Amino acid sequence: MSRFRLIAPAVLSVVLYALVVRGAEEASPHRYSHPGRTVAIADVHGAFDEMTAILRQTGLIGEDERWTGGASHLVIVGDLLDRGPHSRRAMDLLIALEPQAIAAGGRVHVVLGNHEVMNLVGDLRYVSAEEYAAFAPDETAEMRDRGWAGHVRFHGAPDDMPAARAAFEAQYPAGYFALKAAFGAEGRYGKWLLEKPVIVAVNDTAFVHGGLSEAAAQSSFRSLNEEAAQQIRTYLREYRTLVEAGVLPLTSDFYGRSKMLDDYAAGVAAGTRSWSEETAAAATRLKELEFAFVHSPQSPLWYRGNVACGAPIEAGRLKAALRAAGVSRLVVGHTPTPSRRALARFEGILLEIDTGMLSAYYKGRATALIVDPSGISVAYQSEPELAQAMPQPRRVGLRRPGLSADELANLLESGELVSRTEDDAGNLRLGVADGAAVIEAAVMPRSGQPDFFPEVAAYRLDRLLGLDMVPVTVLREIDGQTRELQYLPPRTIDEQQRAERRLGGDAFCPLTDQFNALYLFDTLIFAAPRQTAQIRYSTDNWQLILVGHQGAFGSKRGRPKHLAEIPLELTTGRRERLEALDEASLKQALDGVLSKRRIKALLKRRDKLLEG
Repeated sequence: MSRFRLIAPAVLSVVLYALVVRGAEEASPHRYSHPGRTVAIADVHGAFDEMTAILRQTGLIGEDERWTGGASHLVIVGDLLDRGPHSRRAMDLLIALEPQAIAAGGRVHVVLGNHEVMNLVGDLRYVSAEEYAAFAPDETAEMRDRGWAGHVRFHGAPDDMPAARAAFEAQYPAGYFALKAAFGAEGRYGKWLLEKPVIVAVNDTAFVHGGLSEAAAQSSFRSLNEEAAQQIRTYLREYRTLVEAGVLPLTSDFYGRSKMLDDYAAGVAAGTRSWSEETAAAATRLKELEFAFVHSPQSPLWYRGNVACGAPIEAGRLKAALRAAGVSRLVVGHTPTPSRRALARFEGILLEIDTGMLSAYYKGRATALIVDPSGISVAYQSEPELAQAMPQPRRVGLRRPGLSADELANLLESGELVSRTEDDAGNLRLGVADGAAVIEAAVMPRSGQPDFFPEVAAYRLDRLLGLDMVPVTVLREIDGQTRELQYLPPRTIDEQQRAERRLGGDAFCPLTDQFNALYLFDTLIFAAPRQTAQIRYSTDNWQLILVGHQGAFGSKRGRPKHLAEIPLELTTGRRERLEALDEASLKQALDGVLSKRRIKALLKRRDKLLEG
């Protein structure tokens, strides 16, 4: 669960034009113009062989791993580190390529990802055994003894010293202390990474690891980079002060330090420990910086809303942010694409290029995005022909990779019915097969009216709006009757379960945004108050999934009473989608599932929403 509070809609509604146009024109060390080719790769995660293969394939390096790209610009869109075996080799290669590229008239740009920052600040949860082993030759007995001494000083001398030392050696493998030193502010990789930006622009394309949230769009690119660097540097300085003062051990991790500092402060208050004013101030600053923007789900390193939020939520704000920043498109990594192919979203202004390069972990491939004067193309490792980024498909809930919404609808409509069960409430559940797999679907209760199929209507309206919240639902003949059959995504929980367990703070699309869209949708369809079981979430990304629309689509023209006092945020993207809901498009989509009277009432409610 995320430790960060969900940011209130009022805070997020800052006008995006705060990213003023002059910010796009300011002199910046992280804005570049050149007439040639730009190649971008993302999320290497220690997959050195795959990384070098795609760099060779795109002509950027030769067999000797030296720069052959001439005036090309290479952009690494974050996450060189963690999970894979050879992140150190990947960093060493890029360090060597940087001056070689400059000498040839090109550039190598390394953009920070969340895993670079995690290693800098001591969050080592995802460091692989091979990554530790790569640093073992650099580690001296003195380094390990110093780490052990600090561990004992903080935790107290154990009764069984040999057994405790053996446990210490097992917990902190060979290479642990050398790795931490190398990523310190004065270490080889720490110094290198501390000079890297969180966002860079080459010609009219911006590159950032996670995405651009509305909160991030309050700042220029220069400010985002300077703020991140300052926060990380200050954190490392205060951490070093506390280690040298014996307040924190070298073995402390990022998420455990606040409690350690609280325990130490309690000892100071009890008179069993002491610290100077400088050390106490360092402790306060370190705890504050644990919640700095660079670590926030809204930061460019972590934000997934560009990828995960529905078009009415995200498209307008991203377009405005890019327009104000003076660029045409944004390239991101961080979120592996389900198909493991590069994806394009919002008419190509967002390009997603994390295709799971570390194949042993993500089952993907190395991919390079190529931007040159002739256009934009994609190179996949070992595929001789260049490809185009695929449009991002609709996805509500987990499903078989590559199964589109339309293909899933066809499966529900015509797949073989291979199982038949009832849930606890007596509702019918069917297993539907297509030869490759079996999916589960629910038969919806009958409405009792021949021209009223509310779940299908909700699904089709959701498609028109681009909200991506209602599961695929179709009409199918079952037991001699036309029934509504709805896909049941696996691994979901309902709103009561989520709230009780306080989950969802790290939702790919912030829950505040998703609920704003829910309120707008329910106002449009005049929904009855939703039960918690009708608000579900896919636990892989905390995407909102809406079911249970039997009480919706009435003929009233105002707002549902339970939503009357809830502010509705009508962003540019939402307004555009509502304006596109004309009578012709609604009749075409909803004919046979909603009566003319219900469609007419829906249009009237649409008009009221547009009037504000």
